[in-house]
Amino acid sequence: MILGIVGLPNCGKTALFNALTDGSAEVAVYAQSGAEPNVGTVKVPDIRVDRLREIFKPKKAIYATVEVIDLPGLPRGSLAEGARVTDFLKRAREVDALVHVVRAFADERVAHPAGTVDPLRDLQDLETELLLSDLAIIERRLERIDGALKKGVERASHEAEQRTLLRFRQVLEDGQPLRALSVSSEEEKMIRGYRFVTLLPVIVVLNIHEGALGADETGALLGQARELFCGPSVRTVVLSAKIEMEMAQLPRDEAEVFLEDLRIEVSAMELLIRTCYDLLGLISFITVGDDEVRAWTIRHGTPAVRAAGAIHSDMERGFIKAEVIGYDAFMAAGSLAGAREKGTLRLEGKEYTVADGDIINFKFNV
Repeated sequence: MILGIVGLPNCGKTALFNALTDGSAEVAVYAQSGAEPNVGTVKVPDIRVDRLREIFKPKKAIYATVEVIDLPGLPRGSLAEGARVTDFLKRAREVDALVHVVRAFADERVAHPAGTVDPLRDLQDLETELLLSDLAIIERRLERIDGALKKGVERASHEAEQRTLLRFRQVLEDGQPLRALSVSSEEEKMIRGYRFVTLLPVIVVLNIHEGALGADETGALLGQARELFCGPSVRTVVLSAKIEMEMAQLPRDEAEVFLEDLRIEVSAMELLIRTCYDLLGLISFITVGDDEVRAWTIRHGTPAVRAAGAIHSDMERGFIKAEVIGYDAFMAAGSLAGAREKGTLRLEGKEYTVADGDIINFKFNV
């Protein structure tokens, strides 16, 4: 899974990136729209892996990971003014979901590009930039389709694509993102290569001042943002990227105390990763042994044979059976031997739908 952190300049994107990746990318107080994107990897926190590591005492424990790209701030009006944002959009189209950081804090040391702090305005401004980028792609493609139709080339397929793109264009011209549409499987296959940015799931992050945590005005802002940006492919969360970045640099026990003092239930990393998994329909299954305990990420609804393929293609090709036990059932049994005695360790076939937290041993032959 790849997350792309986007936002207007000076919104706190890089502070959030550092908090997520335990990184040290430069956090500037001025716009860096021409800078190279920061790239890092996040270990997905999983208490189940922690506990299984204590039981099996493997040589190593491997957590699921998420790649994070901190894209340079996209200046307001970049696309409308014809600015060079090609690299930004190219990288944005490589991700699985966007994390849209919106500045909701005042700081005289950090200038706001628009002169004033207005989270809802900024939220809409970046969305408009992305709408325009998708609209430009559609306009160029429609011109090519028109040329092909005049020549009579592949008329049926071009007419079907034209109908779809005209529908998409109308939605964008009405100021709505493509994620607001219901897209059929046929349409999804047709437009997959274009990687429309506004079709991506979005997590809106309201980046507040540390003093605003739990404040009434913060709750009101969250409600307004959720009303403005809603739908099954959108989530909105509140956090202080500055606090999270500072906390990420502390030892784990000190960070936990810091969280308690600030009355923060979970860190930004855990909050965002949980939200991303929920938004993208992802789950984790676990493999255990003397060598390693490891979490693997798959989509909800994945059959056992394809889950085996997430480990290695040979396992999928030569799949025989999957030895499965749910995490809670394993913990109740205390061991695999105990699970066998209780009958909670079972054999499943190719079509078994893997559940979140399943502990699986794949049997295969190639």
